[in-house]
Amino acid sequence: MARCPFCGVEIDEDARFCLYCMRPLIEKDFIKAGHCETNPENVQIEAQTTKESFLEQIFQTYRLVNVLSNKNESQALRLRHRTLEKDLVLHNFSNHYQAYDMLCPIRTLHLPEIYESIHFTDGQIVLEEYIDGMNVAQIMEVERYTYKEAKKLLTSVCHALSILHRRKFVHRDVKPENVLVTSAGRVVLIDFNVSREIKETSLDTVIMGTVGYASPEQMGITQSDSRTDIYAVGVLLNVMLTGKHPSDVLVKGRAGRIVQKCTQINPDLRYQDALKLAKAL
Repeated sequence: MARCPFCGVEIDEDARFCLYCMRPLIEKDFIKAGHCETNPENVQIEAQTTKESFLEQIFQTYRLVNVLSNKNESQALRLRHRTLEKDLVLHNFSNHYQAYDMLCPIRTLHLPEIYESIHFTDGQIVLEEYIDGMNVAQIMEVERYTYKEAKKLLTSVCHALSILHRRKFVHRDVKPENVLVTSAGRVVLIDFNVSREIKETSLDTVIMGTVGYASPEQMGITQSDSRTDIYAVGVLLNVMLTGKHPSDVLVKGRAGRIVQKCTQINPDLRYQDALKLAKAL
C-alpha cells in the first residue's frame, strides 16, 4: 500500500485519486506535495454507500464551474478544487458503463485520464481529467480543415481507437463534438457513454450513436466492432474537408478514396483496424 502525499491516508499503489481528500494523484502532485503534515494514523475513510453521500463529500472539496451536459440518465459537471484550483469532470450516471472501468488503468495522450470509476446501487460516478480545448465542431464553425490538418488530427483519433479496440471495446460515437483539441495541439477522443464491449455472439439490440456517423450495423443488423468506428472516422474526414456527409458530397482525390473505403456498407470491405486506417491517411 502507498499513502496519499496530501492527506497521508493509505491508497492503492496505482491509485489516481484519493477518496479521502478528493485530489487527483498526478506525478507532479507527488513531487510538489513534499512532506505531509497529516498524521496518517488519525485518518479514517468512511465507506460511501450511495451516490448522494459521495456527491455531498466531493462538493465540500470542489465547486461547480459549469454544466457540460445534462441528459436524462447522465450529467457531466466541470468542477474546480477549492484550494488547488484544479479542474476535473464529474460524470453522474444512473446506469453503469464498463468502458470507464476499462479506461481507469490507461494513461495515454489521446484519451482522457479516468481518475476514478465508482459504482453504486443507483448508478455510477466517474471522475475524469478536464481537457481545456475546443471540439472539432466548434473549430469548424470558424474554418474548414485542410487534408494535412485533418490527417494529423484523425491519425491521433485512430491511435485512441486502437487502444479501445485492443481491449475489445468499440466507441460507437466518433463525431466532431467528441474530439477535443487543446491549444498545445493535443487531440483527445472523449465520451464513452455508448461504448460497448465487443461480443462475437450478440447483436446491437439498442440503436446507439449519432445519425450520419452511425454505421449500418449500429441499427441492430449485426454486431458493432472496431470497423464500426472506422466507418465514423471516414464520415468525419469527409465532413472536416467538405462540411457535408459523403452521401451528399464526396471529397475528391485520395481523401475521397479513403472515405469510400471507410464507409462501405459491408464491414469486411472497410479498413480492418484503426492503425491500417492511420497508415492510409
